[in-house]
Amino acid sequence: MKALVTRLDSFGDVLLAGPAVRAVAARADHVTLLCGPHGAPAARLLPGVDEVLVWDSPWTGFRPPPVDRDDIERLVASVDADAALVLTSYHQSPLPTALLLRLAGVPFIAADSEDHPGSLLDVRHHRAPHAHEAEAALDLAEAAGFPRVDDGLLRVLPPPAANRAAGEGPYVVVHPGASVPARAWSPGRCAQAVRELTAAGRRVVVTGGAGERELTAYVAGGRAVDLGGRAVDLGGRTDAAQLAAVLAGADCVVAGNTGPAHLAAAVGTPVVSLFAPVVPAERWRPYGVPHLLLGDQDAPCAGSRARRCPVPGHPCLDTVTALDVVAAVDKLVEVA
Repeated sequence: MKALVTRLDSFGDVLLAGPAVRAVAARADHVTLLCGPHGAPAARLLPGVDEVLVWDSPWTGFRPPPVDRDDIERLVASVDADAALVLTSYHQSPLPTALLLRLAGVPFIAADSEDHPGSLLDVRHHRAPHAHEAEAALDLAEAAGFPRVDDGLLRVLPPPAANRAAGEGPYVVVHPGASVPARAWSPGRCAQAVRELTAAGRRVVVTGGAGERELTAYVAGGRAVDLGGRAVDLGGRTDAAQLAAVLAGADCVVAGNTGPAHLAAAVGTPVVSLFAPVVPAERWRPYGVPHLLLGDQDAPCAGSRARRCPVPGHPCLDTVTALDVVAAVDKLVEVA
């Protein structure tokens, strides 16, 4: 059987699909993961994936492309599957994707859907109201005939040997960036946390994507190389697999609700989660590893799904102090 799993949005979303992908892979001869361009690096890290099909959907992402008939027809022509699992967030509809898969001739399609699917779905599943995204995906897979086959935790393929760029000795990772501003701790607070962590005797590695080099340089105090064994700026210097190695080697990771927090969970590293409640922590918290949530989960922005903080001063996160982070790191490292 050829199976196709779709998760069309971001890096972290694709990582959270990993346990469901493994469930599908246990009963399928070949598994294709259909994902968007931001999720593709994560898709290539997932055990059980034989092929990654990348498509930029007009109904997902922060800057979706316009609808292009030729592009859609190319996608439809490229799909070859006997069964498909359409994974979405709790607030998304699977039906546009299901329609294209029907046009591609996929005979069996399963998805969570509150909307009436007509003939688009063979399994219309209703997700548990407070389920974590990883658990919801596993529940759907089981309803579609792909029961879980392991502990259901996040996993990635074994990362390469620890990245030497992180330097020698124990360290804590601080990842200041986030996919949207509402989910990010302020750069000033992040920089202060790095200073307080180093003052407490911890070596800190600051990570970020290629577009975040200015941010990581500022947070790391302008230290692009190791100075006295205390601070390293790796902004823009790691691909997804290398980042997994850096996170796997850390004693703890400090990050917002963003992809690297889920990657840290996938390599088994504890997470201090600076979690803005614009989406519910019960669905998006670091999954399956020791973690501490910092941030006011009852702030006025709670549940708003805002991309930019709707409350002046970003109080849900900026009431968190650098010393709060130091204390949380100490607690998690002690437990680990």
